Amino acid sequence: MVRMLTVKAQPRAKAPGVEELGPDRFRVRVRAAPDKGRANAEIIERLAAHLGVPPSRLTIVRGATSSQKLFRLET
Repeated sequence: MVRMLTVKAQPRAKAPGVEELGPDRFRVRVRAAPDKGRANAEIIERLAAHLGVPPSRLTIVRGATSSQKLFRLET
């Protein structure tokens, strides 16, 4: 089964974390700067931990360089 997750990314946050905004909608705050994919990697790690799945199950579909991202979750 596949779920599409909408994520609002907030890099360079003082207090990292994941906040559920609705069904399949999240705000993910990370400490990493949006440089060379570091923030995206941390977003995947935090989101996967929050959902209780391995990070390899999450893929960025759209928005790799944007704060609005769309992820594909393979369950």
